[in-house]
Amino acid sequence: MPRSGRFSSAALALLLVAACGPTGSQAPETRRDPVADTLHGQVFVDDYRWLEDQDSPETRAWIEAQNEYTEAVVGGTPERAWFRARLASYLDRADVGPVRRAGQYEYFTMRRAGEEMPILYRRPASEDAESGSTGAGGPDEAPPTVDGDYDVVLDPGDLDPDYRTPVEAVDYASDGSVLAYSVRQGGADEIEIRFRDLTTGVDLPDRLPRALYGGIEFTEDGSGVYYTHRSRTEGPRIRLHRLGTPLDLDMDVWGEGFGPTTFINMERLGDGPFWLFSAQHGWAESDLYLREGEGPVEAVLVGSGAHFQTRFRDGRVWVRTDWESPNYRLMSFDPAEPQPDNWVEVIPESDYLLDSYDLVEDKIFVTYLQDVENRIKVFDVSGAPVDSLFAPGGSSLSLRSGDGEGRVELTAVSHLQPSVTYAVDLISGERTIEEPPEIDFDASGYQVDKVWYESGHGRPAPIYVVRREDIELDGTHPTILNGYGGFNVSIKPGFSTTAVTWVEAGGIYATATLRGGSEYGEAWHRDGMLTNKQHVFDDFIAASERLVELGYTSPDHLGISGGSNGGLLVASAMTQRPDLYRAVLCTYPDLDMVRFWAFSETNNIPALLEYGDARNPEHFRAIQAYSPYQAVENGVDYPAVMLATGDLDTRVPPLQARKMAARLQAATGSRRPVVLWYDELGGHAAGRGRGVSLRIEDTARELAFMAAQLGLEVPE
Repeated sequence: MPRSGRFSSAALALLLVAACGPTGSQAPETRRDPVADTLHGQVFVDDYRWLEDQDSPETRAWIEAQNEYTEAVVGGTPERAWFRARLASYLDRADVGPVRRAGQYEYFTMRRAGEEMPILYRRPASEDAESGSTGAGGPDEAPPTVDGDYDVVLDPGDLDPDYRTPVEAVDYASDGSVLAYSVRQGGADEIEIRFRDLTTGVDLPDRLPRALYGGIEFTEDGSGVYYTHRSRTEGPRIRLHRLGTPLDLDMDVWGEGFGPTTFINMERLGDGPFWLFSAQHGWAESDLYLREGEGPVEAVLVGSGAHFQTRFRDGRVWVRTDWESPNYRLMSFDPAEPQPDNWVEVIPESDYLLDSYDLVEDKIFVTYLQDVENRIKVFDVSGAPVDSLFAPGGSSLSLRSGDGEGRVELTAVSHLQPSVTYAVDLISGERTIEEPPEIDFDASGYQVDKVWYESGHGRPAPIYVVRREDIELDGTHPTILNGYGGFNVSIKPGFSTTAVTWVEAGGIYATATLRGGSEYGEAWHRDGMLTNKQHVFDDFIAASERLVELGYTSPDHLGISGGSNGGLLVASAMTQRPDLYRAVLCTYPDLDMVRFWAFSETNNIPALLEYGDARNPEHFRAIQAYSPYQAVENGVDYPAVMLATGDLDTRVPPLQARKMAARLQAATGSRRPVVLWYDELGGHAAGRGRGVSLRIEDTARELAFMAAQLGLEVPE
């Protein structure tokens, strides 16, 4: 039998932590050691540069003191216990992942209630099972037991009994003989790739060392793998590793000449002679290349400033692109004649974002994003409109082919509806539930308001507000407003256990649509990047004011939350309008944007193409006007702030949160706490690097902090 992975005694002790000190505890003293920098003739003084040395004994002692202070402030309150229990009811549940066929077996992950992480299992494949099939039992079925037909393939507890070293299946050889899997340390982005002989259950000697990797795919004969290695200094390379050979014999396939701000990828087009290559420069544009057989890689469309997302079907390459169409269109071409003059427009650009598409039998199902809700229209293969597919309003939708003719599977998720998959009969339109929700949530008594505010882009944009039906809009309700606004990311309707737990407790949870994302196409994205980054903060502040204007909340009850680029968002909003907010939750954030270039080379250097580079005079003028770390002023009455980060954030340097905590603790004129929670194994991939008990505890701590500051009292 495998290790069960039940909560460890250490985890249980953490779950039962009591108050660690009096509510009046003072923040730890932080030594000041001024360092002056001059950039474009402007002098910046940094009192806390010494905190950038992550491994120094003084920094480590400071981190320990900060964690003790955070626990003293948050304490073992009834609110924290209530949030912990509610989150556990949602997150600590049986969960069975999708099934993948490889050779004579089907592989799937499963986590039982009480176990920390999923375990990879396999079972003999049925005769009619197909590779890539999904579903291994719904929540109303008892999860399969690990005996008889079920065997353990990978148990993360075998590597680390503390469950801070997750493993994940990456790819299988086509005959099912070898598994490539990743090993991650905590929340770091870097992974190690190992190979397991699935006949013996023993790892092969081959290993790809800990690094950043893109796609990893077995060769057709299973003798090796193509992998994309991303270097933070030299740029990405696609390489071929033959199993059983030394790594220094790996052959470079493609990528020479690209720098570290570029992401590259390759895919074989069916079983023919063509290979398609792509190079993505930051998050605003990409290029396409093609190779036939063993010939040279040749440019197809380079330097257009557009995005290209491709797939291969029926001998043609299909391309979703914003090339000369900011809201995207669908095109196709024959790989034997790939020149852009030979491309065919199948679905033209419309007033709404072409979010995705699916080729099902002889139809094209196009999913549009219409005012941040998905709609599906059906076209024939020539692009002529045929029909529309009924789908729940206020939802994010995804589609896949069904297990038979005339049928598709439609997955819908919304703010109050966990993900559910329907089988849709394309002739009758009848829908039946194929995969019921994995989370049991009763939405009765709650509602979602779609509130509009005036963005600076010249168009209204929505705020989704989740609340109880019975509350009066009298401005008294503890509210959390979340946002992101960047990197061409659409923030669409989705079910969040954090959000519904807060709303169940009596609060309001809102999500703002902001420039910098892709909700309204590439023009919307570009209006919130580089020298336009301030526009994102303007939108967020306008959304905050709108919630106050409509009576959902007031500045004394309004909190804001965001992580990563969203952490930059809430920190900028706080430093620009400290009067508008009562509490801020800022996790794994970018904050010192004036010096971002100095440490991005060891972290997320492609982000320079989104944020800008302060060494560039034009970028500098925009960055120095908003950079939150430099914007903190002494004596200002700042809101209560919780920052969170960890040593293994190798995407956003954790030194930024360390310095920001020290700066705010010294500067704030209010008596509101500024705390830092620091996880030594935490990182940007935190969701993969934590067991479920730690995920529950971290979120309960954050919600308890926000509840205390915003005046939320949980139900008895």
